[in-house]
Amino acid sequence: MCKTKIVATLGPASSSPEMLTEMIRAGVNVVRLNFSHGTANEHAERAALVRSIARDLNKNVAILADLQGPKIRIACFKHGPIHLTKGDVFYLDGLLGDHDGYLQRVGLDYPELIDDLKVDDVLLLDDGRVQLRVIEVAREQRWVKTKALNNGKLSDRKGINLLGGGLSAPALTEKDKADILTAAKIQADFVAVSFPRNSRDIAYARQLVQQAGSDAHIIAKVERAEVVASELAMDEVIQASDAIMVARGDLGVEIGDARLAFAQKKLIERAQFHGKPVITATQMMESMIDNPLPTRAEVLDVANAIIDGTDAVMLSAESAAGAYPLESVQAMVRIAQGAEADLECKHNCWDELQHLCSEPGKSFALSSMISASKVHKDLGVAILTQHGETPRLMSRCQSKAQIWALSDQPRLLAKLALLRGVTPVYFSSSQVNSNELPNSVAQCLQNHTHLAKVSSLLITQLESLEGSGDVNVCRLLKLQDNQTHLKTEREIAA
Repeated sequence: MCKTKIVATLGPASSSPEMLTEMIRAGVNVVRLNFSHGTANEHAERAALVRSIARDLNKNVAILADLQGPKIRIACFKHGPIHLTKGDVFYLDGLLGDHDGYLQRVGLDYPELIDDLKVDDVLLLDDGRVQLRVIEVAREQRWVKTKALNNGKLSDRKGINLLGGGLSAPALTEKDKADILTAAKIQADFVAVSFPRNSRDIAYARQLVQQAGSDAHIIAKVERAEVVASELAMDEVIQASDAIMVARGDLGVEIGDARLAFAQKKLIERAQFHGKPVITATQMMESMIDNPLPTRAEVLDVANAIIDGTDAVMLSAESAAGAYPLESVQAMVRIAQGAEADLECKHNCWDELQHLCSEPGKSFALSSMISASKVHKDLGVAILTQHGETPRLMSRCQSKAQIWALSDQPRLLAKLALLRGVTPVYFSSSQVNSNELPNSVAQCLQNHTHLAKVSSLLITQLESLEGSGDVNVCRLLKLQDNQTHLKTEREIAA
């Protein structure tokens, strides 16, 4: 199996127990519930199905609740879609009825858009397929006069973006607030916030999630131009979040396709610097909605994101509504395995991580783990964790070592399913004394170590990194003929 994690969106093509079982077997680690579609009851049923199947397969699979966010859209046309020709004058009218649009004019579901616009702004409708330049703004009359910059078809409820970003719509709508309650009810492991503008939007979402009684981690979907306007802006949102998603659809519309590649690479780089997981998403396998194999361009797209260091790659319509959901997962796993085969742990890995360790004990413990994983090519690392901090830091290094995160907390194990190169495994150490711990861990991981063909196991319990104590313990064990022999033991006082 690959180290890169696979996020798959559930939908009509993938919601049957049989298909979902095969997809999880093939390598799905995180299941995305798209709250732009479906009802609360449907999401609850799908979450229960995911957990039932994961339990039967003895796998830890996370559930990601993806909020719709403030998608600004035009209203509807009275007599169906219209066709605009380059140079046509077209009005966006905040006072027009919801179903009264016609050839020259259409209503808005967010009339406040008019307050954000000025002459010469360029509006991108339907993911940029229709482009309109603003030539007059009448705020009191609540309409905007535009000129079409290209030929195109325009139909009901198409989204609107402003080239360059800057729209003032709040990140959380009333629907999102209701959906946060649903996410809490189904015990989602992650809640993805759409269109956050800054760290305040993330903090507000976290507050609502916690008030709902949820411990879900917050994922910031980077979709607005202002979030990638500078390294400082990126860092602000990354640091406020538990993870980020490079949501390339709306982001590409707002900043333009030409800037998208650099923005993606920079976001992955900054997320790594801050020790946060990152998901790369949108149109990664778009052709597989209708075809059983990806294009070469899609193969390179997925592989490049993996080489850059993304934790996870995501399927959207490919798994939700496509004709080949299982094949899409299998293709992603195959590409990830190929990309990872030639990756080596960075020589300066420790230099890039040490700023995340605030105390000498933490630094020494983590550097010991990294050093051991470089020297022993067939090494496995077993991390006993209470809060997930140690496996999160270890996952930032593109190590060849197999990493298992052991905990007796199912909620934590599900969250760890997003971390690149980390396999979460249930293990309870409460009834095991310190002398028996190495053998107990090795026995718990016996099948894993056999399949991974590791000959040594580094067992770590880094209390200082976890914030639960002052002692860091590393034990290196030699595995031989399914028996565990204590080779060396080292205890490091923080």
